[in-house]
Amino acid sequence: MRRPIVVTGAASGIGAATAALLRERGESVLGVDLAGSDIDADLSHDAGRQAMAASIAERAPEGITGIAAVAGSAKLDDPALIASVNHFGAVATLEMLRPMLVGAERPRAVLVASSAVLLPFDQAIVDACLADDEPRARAAAEAAPMNAYASSKRGIAFWMRREATATRWAGAGIPLNGVAPGTVKTPMTLPLLATEEGRAILAASTPIAVPDYADPCELAETLAFLLTMETRYIVGQLLFVDGGTDALMRAGTI
Repeated sequence: MRRPIVVTGAASGIGAATAALLRERGESVLGVDLAGSDIDADLSHDAGRQAMAASIAERAPEGITGIAAVAGSAKLDDPALIASVNHFGAVATLEMLRPMLVGAERPRAVLVASSAVLLPFDQAIVDACLADDEPRARAAAEAAPMNAYASSKRGIAFWMRREATATRWAGAGIPLNGVAPGTVKTPMTLPLLATEEGRAILAASTPIAVPDYADPCELAETLAFLLTMETRYIVGQLLFVDGGTDALMRAGTI
């Protein structure tokens, strides 16, 4: 039996769509979320992260074949939570489970950042994330709540770029990459899309060149590809799946 692929944030949105698509394609999946998935775990703190890793080790004693760190938060009323889940929860997921990829036929790992990495950010939050200082990152997020989401996603994107070429990742034959979704119709964004004011905010912050915003299944296709691809030559890439947001906002930059 093929080793399972771990998908965090698997109870809703992009995570749920990714887990469903992988299962449709015959993959074994272990979903992780606060509730409603295979493993219940809170990735906003160390105890929950440890519990997640222990549960996966128990359910997959032979190891795993892939990791999709999808879980995230955009709760503007709790910016510290945003920093903890979006950056530190993702890092812990990838690093704690990485040893379980060893020996897999084609081990793969991917994380979900955001096209929000293009938006204004707070350098103090990013610096604390990249220094692996969670208490400092949480405090910085509390001090700049409107920039917490973009900063946490910028931090995890830069972490991926920095770590993907390391011996324990690429050097061990484990490609690590990231996906930067634009606006996607998930429970996180539907309240904004339901109002004219919200739609105007999204149009200004994440302009698109296509007629409509994405459904979660459209992101699942990209994540599933990165998790099951034959090639080992895509390493450290942040793939924008955003309907053209990156090209519109950075037309003169490659």
